Amino acid sequence: MLKFLALFMLLASATVNAQTPLHTDLPLKYLEQANPDSHNQPLVIFLHGYGSNERDLFGIKDDLPAQYNYLSVQAPVALDEDSYQWFRKKGEGAYNGETDDLKTSGQVLLDFIAQAATKYHTEANKVFLVGFSQGAIMSYEVGLRHPEAVGGIAALSGRILPVLKTELKPDEKRQKLAIFIGHGTVDKRLPYVDGTDADSLLQHLSLKPEFHGYEGLGHNISAVEIQDLNAWLLRLNP
Repeated sequence: MLKFLALFMLLASATVNAQTPLHTDLPLKYLEQANPDSHNQPLVIFLHGYGSNERDLFGIKDDLPAQYNYLSVQAPVALDEDSYQWFRKKGEGAYNGETDDLKTSGQVLLDFIAQAATKYHTEANKVFLVGFSQGAIMSYEVGLRHPEAVGGIAALSGRILPVLKTELKPDEKRQKLAIFIGHGTVDKRLPYVDGTDADSLLQHLSLKPEFHGYEGLGHNISAVEIQDLNAWLLRLNP
């Protein structure tokens, strides 16, 4: 029931979000609910999943801290009209990614984060990536490789790709990185074990992820998950 409620909330806000102008002044196109004149207010950046677009997660902002600034970006690789991806998938079944795509998209996202932080007068430790599915994979990719660029990442129904796993070593710079992991127990696209494996790996690296498993939830976002995400974001800016 809760997952349908979350879907209803997202659909209900779709008409409003469709009227929000798409900004093009930063390295990636994006939607904005923000006050560029605010100073050091938390900046939340949404990263959509495979085949979706910048409107997909934007409605979640309505149930997150009202005083924060929100951007929702469009992935750089076009699939079809109004459909985008962060990287091409490699192989069947396994949700791996082409290394060149990961590097290119990772760099443009890193540039976007830096320029957005400057535009919205926000320190890096108050920038938070919130990604779903392929967007969650990119949150891990950028946040774990460049912990100095963000204050935290929220990975919703994602995974840490094998290429990143093999390259992660203990690093003091990552110790201050706040991490939220949310995953449905019956996710058939990115199985629940992808979430628990990420949690275990990060703990092994001396990080302290906040892990949430959602019983009966598939490859989507529930109302309870949004509530947990809201509480996490509030704790990061007491």
